[in-house]
Amino acid sequence: MLTTINRIKCNLNLMLFGAAFCSAAAMAGTSMPSDLASLAEHPFRSAEDRARNQHRHPVETLTFFGIQPSMSVLEIWPARGWYTEILAPYLKDQGKLTIASFRVDDGTMQDDRKIFWSRISERLTQRILKHNAHFGTVEQTEFDPPGYMYLGLAQQYDMVLSFRNAHIWNEQGYLLDVFRAVFDVLKPQGVFGIVEHRASRVSEISSSAVEGYLDESYVIAVAEQAGFKLQAKSEVNANSRDTKDYPKGVYALPPTLAMGTVERARYLAIGESDRMTLKFVKATSE
Repeated sequence: MLTTINRIKCNLNLMLFGAAFCSAAAMAGTSMPSDLASLAEHPFRSAEDRARNQHRHPVETLTFFGIQPSMSVLEIWPARGWYTEILAPYLKDQGKLTIASFRVDDGTMQDDRKIFWSRISERLTQRILKHNAHFGTVEQTEFDPPGYMYLGLAQQYDMVLSFRNAHIWNEQGYLLDVFRAVFDVLKPQGVFGIVEHRASRVSEISSSAVEGYLDESYVIAVAEQAGFKLQAKSEVNANSRDTKDYPKGVYALPPTLAMGTVERARYLAIGESDRMTLKFVKATSE
């Protein structure tokens, strides 16, 4: 009789263990989805980052660029990793993500802005290492034109992505050089996806821009000079409320809000900048 009772207890324990194991497996499955929409809203991301989805449209933007989970993708200057949080888990099982971060400060940097960027890049590196279960293995390289221009091997990537960096490269005089470097590391028919603050058009041949904005036609012309072909444009990141005439340029708008408390409600109501979203291809017979 005692043996029978023990067997019943043993079987019951096995059933409970099995149920708990299956429940844990199910939770693990739901906690790490593979689709872009779920990853964009994943609780791993901060509430502030998820709130910005309404302005940055990551699912629609990445879908427009044609990203696939099996691709080898390079993200240039990911900063705090807003897009990296989505890209890394999306690619980690079948594909590969590489980030080209700002170079580490070796103690010789004099430019305060570069020191700031370096610190942000280092924090992202540490975060990726700490949260390996979410990010997976992310390759990294340093990128700081013109001295640090290495993005990878020739024809290494299926896709290269740049989110709101082009105005900085243009300001420093390296936009064409960067685009050419991107062209070299893309595979034939590879995609170069750009999102950038868009200046106001005055006419077909001119535009008006304050700090941080670039003319869309100009960006396209530079990319074509580097060898790219414009495949498509999207208005997914357009914002008609952005008048682009602020004392501190695009930085007056969220998330920077560089004007502090001055007209803060106005800038919050405008939202993030009006942005061009451009899809280029490496149209070559190589």
